Amino acid sequence: MTLDSPFIAQLHRSATRLSDRLQQFSRVRVLVVGDLTLDEFLTGQVERISREAPVPIVRHENTRQVPGGGANAVYNLAKLGAQVKVAGLVGEDEPGRALLNIFEGVGIDTSGILRDRDRPTVTKTRISAHSRQSVTQQIVRIDRKSDALPHPDLQARLADYIRQQHSAVDAILCSDYGDGVLTSRTIEATLKHPLTVVDTQKHLDRYRGASLFTPNLPEAEQALGYKIDTLATLERAGGDLLDLTQADYILITRGEQGMSIFDRAGTIAHIPAFNRTDVFDVTGAGDTVVAVLTLGLAIGATPWEAAVLGNLAASLVVRQFGTATTTIAQMQEALFEFIHGDSTNPS
Repeated sequence: MTLDSPFIAQLHRSATRLSDRLQQFSRVRVLVVGDLTLDEFLTGQVERISREAPVPIVRHENTRQVPGGGANAVYNLAKLGAQVKVAGLVGEDEPGRALLNIFEGVGIDTSGILRDRDRPTVTKTRISAHSRQSVTQQIVRIDRKSDALPHPDLQARLADYIRQQHSAVDAILCSDYGDGVLTSRTIEATLKHPLTVVDTQKHLDRYRGASLFTPNLPEAEQALGYKIDTLATLERAGGDLLDLTQADYILITRGEQGMSIFDRAGTIAHIPAFNRTDVFDVTGAGDTVVAVLTLGLAIGATPWEAAVLGNLAASLVVRQFGTATTTIAQMQEALFEFIHGDSTNPS
């Protein structure tokens, strides 16, 4: 992409406005309704191969626990300065307590997080190891979760809490990982708010009438039943998804190809990836995008502005290993460097 391209030109014209938008994030009040996960990273050094089985013996060095799944969207919002409330579930267990402690440590309102006695906190434990002369790499991931739905009483209490927050928040973000929080009851409650943003891996039609959806390319293909591999099929997909969901906007994230946003008036904007080379880990990048998009729309940014800022934030978190977040200061610095630095090459 060259300096005189329409996107670069528009970005230059919008630089001051985009920077001002970032400064407004701290006044936004958001309710996240989502499947909360604790991401756990255990690392160590391989000492030898076990005599019991052909597997490495790893001497534990450290453990890191961070919010994952819908909890990552919550944490991203808090790190970006927003005022955040959460409607979700954790188990009566240590991972649940760890997640609540992390949230409370950054000022997140956890009064809408209910304890589920029948199901564990969704926990994803990644075990990584290295030898003395090699890089650390993941060996196995262990997931702890239940496929059962929450008790109907818990579903009703979550829906009641969501309805009670409508007048107290500027936006509702639904972060659906398929772990049971987003039932028909809670979805119905979220859709009563005028600004509802949906990040779901499947069944987009369950949220029919929400403001904006953020499927990635495989999720869009699954929802529509056809391959999206050309500009023509991409633009067809945007229109078909708008019809399917009756949303105001559809944002399709496309990895190294950037993202594309569609509205009901037929406007289409393609936004290139800001970072195609320094990509170390895309884990959780979608949560960052949807968090920034929600904040942008809540302060009155145009969908293009909100998508550009989401793209910028994603370009920063993919440079870090594991589930990561970014901050307003980091985004401001990256925006300045992109505008005033090597703007001839956004990758």
